[in-house]
Amino acid sequence: MRAIRLRTPGGLDKLEPAELPEPSSPGPGEIQVRIRASSLNYHDYVVASGGSKFNDGLVPMSDGAGEVSAVGEGVKEFKPGDLVVSTFFTEWLQGGPQEGGFAKTPGDGIDGYARERVTAPATHFTHAPHGYSASEAATLTTAGLTAWRALVVEGGLKAGDVVLVQGSGGVSVFALQLAKAMGAVVIATSSSDEKLTRLRTLGADHLINYKKEPKWGAAAKAWTGGRGVDHVVEVGGPGTIGQSIAALCPGGHIALLGILTGLQGAIPTALLMLKQIRVTGITVGSRVQQQQMIRAIEATRIKPVIDIHFTLEELAEAFRYQAAGKHFGKISLEI
Repeated sequence: MRAIRLRTPGGLDKLEPAELPEPSSPGPGEIQVRIRASSLNYHDYVVASGGSKFNDGLVPMSDGAGEVSAVGEGVKEFKPGDLVVSTFFTEWLQGGPQEGGFAKTPGDGIDGYARERVTAPATHFTHAPHGYSASEAATLTTAGLTAWRALVVEGGLKAGDVVLVQGSGGVSVFALQLAKAMGAVVIATSSSDEKLTRLRTLGADHLINYKKEPKWGAAAKAWTGGRGVDHVVEVGGPGTIGQSIAALCPGGHIALLGILTGLQGAIPTALLMLKQIRVTGITVGSRVQQQQMIRAIEATRIKPVIDIHFTLEELAEAFRYQAAGKHFGKISLEI
């Protein structure tokens, strides 16, 4: 079968096309899936560019979707022909957060989905939403579930809340769509007026160009009449969290899920305490949370925004497109 393998020490020039043996037939509790699509995430880029340790010859990509081709003994949840989507943490099935780490995450600690077929435990997948294509389903594993957990599971989002989303990447666009579908008000920030216009078409109620308005936190709070926003989907990290705190209402929630501006930095802790703000570190979510998200998607009929499609053999080119910041929403990999 066709696949892409990543050679140490990493780098986009180390992504090599490969012919791998067909996977074994599924054993008890396993399924075989014909992978049709993946999608790019920042986590995948970090791995591919050599930013984290991996085994030589790793098959990259954490997201995968396709149809079940065979099921092993005892599998009742799936049947051949079902469209399924992978989970990010293969051993976090339910319950509260587990200690971070990617030892069992596809495309990092174990082989991922830049390949045509995989045989794996049935619990490594869930059903895809009804009416979704494989390309659409493959956007949910990382970006979709991260947005869902940030706003709904940890944030307790409710109708009438004000949500601030940063930029127009996959998680931020999903967060905007989820917030609007659940009756919230959304403030969107970007450095591009063109992308802000597109965010408006998705339902954003107020737009802020953070290049033109460096104190965008104060601007967001002012737009709420001085009350402040209830939730911030924080993808920037240390370089933006100060403005996020400024934007929040007392008792507001920051879902910290990105490190685009670095791994550490100064935080205005006094203001954090005075406002009694809650900060939750988010790393994707559990299998049960993914199933809950998919039920919500089917009820609200949200469809992901896919910017562009690349083929499996164009994976390095797709990562370069991602690194250039050209995308709006998700980048799809067709397999």
